[in-house]
Amino acid sequence: MERFFLYDDVEDTKTRFVSFTGKTQRYDLAILQSSRFFGKVLVLDIQFGRFAIIGPDDVEEPGYLEHAYNRTEEEAADLREYLTELLG
Repeated sequence: MERFFLYDDVEDTKTRFVSFTGKTQRYDLAILQSSRFFGKVLVLDIQFGRFAIIGPDDVEEPGYLEHAYNRTEEEAADLREYLTELLG
């Protein structure tokens, strides 16, 4: 079978695993840093199987984390607080 690849690259990444408790629940995250994301990081929510490429501007965008991670406003506030510290 013939395939047409747009790219097939291998890149070293820095991965950080973080687990913390917020006001309403526990968060288990994997945070990947790569030059591919133009200064942003790939944040994986391990428990819920959701991920997004996030930069400081995304954290401040109203409703972004709620949508990306399918979280309530209160749950996203805990995540927003941590990501603001991480990316700041």
